[in-house]
Amino acid sequence: MTTPVIDPQSGVTPPPLPTARPAAQVQLKSPGLAFLLSLLFPGMGQVYNGQPAKALGFFFAFASAIYAVAEISPLPFALFIPFVYLYNIVDAWRTGVLINNRGTAAALPEEDVAESPAWGAGLVLLGFVFLFHNLGWLDLSRLSRLWPALLIIVGAAVLYRSMRQGKRIEKDDGASL
Repeated sequence: MTTPVIDPQSGVTPPPLPTARPAAQVQLKSPGLAFLLSLLFPGMGQVYNGQPAKALGFFFAFASAIYAVAEISPLPFALFIPFVYLYNIVDAWRTGVLINNRGTAAALPEEDVAESPAWGAGLVLLGFVFLFHNLGWLDLSRLSRLWPALLIIVGAAVLYRSMRQGKRIEKDDGASL
């Protein structure tokens, strides 16, 4: 370490240079272990990855799909069981890879692995729906005939978002010319 040099005009010693601190270490996760944990029990891979709200979301979505098959109607709720289960496994693997690549210059797209408030809001909404069903205020068996409307709403939302993104890309391309 060099000794500080006194400024001849002011006679003041400049403050020492800050020492380099080690960067915050990102705890690496094993995507394979996250995959296996999610394979054993929905949500366990997300708990391993440090995302407890997402884990609860997957667990309650899986349990709700089973409940809906038993209490409401086999179709379409029987289709939700494998969807939630497989999506849970893929999400655990992908999040583990993203956590490991967060501090590196990997060629994966940037994704925020933080918890989304949508998971909590979804759980609250699902809780209200099942509470109202249990109290007799909402008869889910009557609503089971309307499940195709959910497909229409989701499809329209995807189309709308896709068209907005396409217009934004066209606007950006037109501005760069």
